[in-house]
Amino acid sequence: MSKLFLSLHVLAAILAIGPVTVAASMFPKAVTTNGNPELLHRICRVYALIGISVPVFGFATAGVMGVTGHPWVIVSIALTTAAAFVLALKILPGQEKAIKTKDIKHLAMYTGIFNLLWATVTVLMILRPGSTTGA
Repeated sequence: MSKLFLSLHVLAAILAIGPVTVAASMFPKAVTTNGNPELLHRICRVYALIGISVPVFGFATAGVMGVTGHPWVIVSIALTTAAAFVLALKILPGQEKAIKTKDIKHLAMYTGIFNLLWATVTVLMILRPGSTTGA
């Protein structure tokens, strides 16, 4: 069962978080060059909702593997929560504002923070202190 949950967790992360990080990163340039920021914003919104499956499958995986209380899991949960708040409270509202006003102030910074948080979680998932994989 752990392999199933882990596979779903990784697939959800790739298929949901990947598009958000790319679309959010492209958004400021699309606003300033008359690209299609509305499409990028819609991608961010839809995939953010789909992205809720990432921590759901992550909790299921950690529970089955019995690692829920491990420090690397707790740190990953905290970083994932922080990334969700940055997306929900700064990036998505900032994109909505930018579509109307062309004001992209701080939007690239918040997107960078979001991407850095997810990159850190990814590294923690790969390194897993105390892992038996030998990596």
